[in-house]
Amino acid sequence: MKARKAKDLRELSDMELMNLLDESKETLARQRIQHSLKQLTDTAGLTTLRKDIARIETLIKERKQTN
Repeated sequence: MKARKAKDLRELSDMELMNLLDESKETLARQRIQHSLKQLTDTAGLTTLRKDIARIETLIKERKQTN
């Protein structure tokens, strides 16, 4: 899994960011379950996904502060 760049995320609208955040959180939950059942082969993807979620949440907070 490749990390998303903050530059690319800034181009998205607020609604797209919220949808991406929800989707990423659901994916993280599914991957955590797979990891606990020893079915996940790419465990580094968990770290990447957590960092992506943090980037998205940061951008959302930045936008709320400027409005």
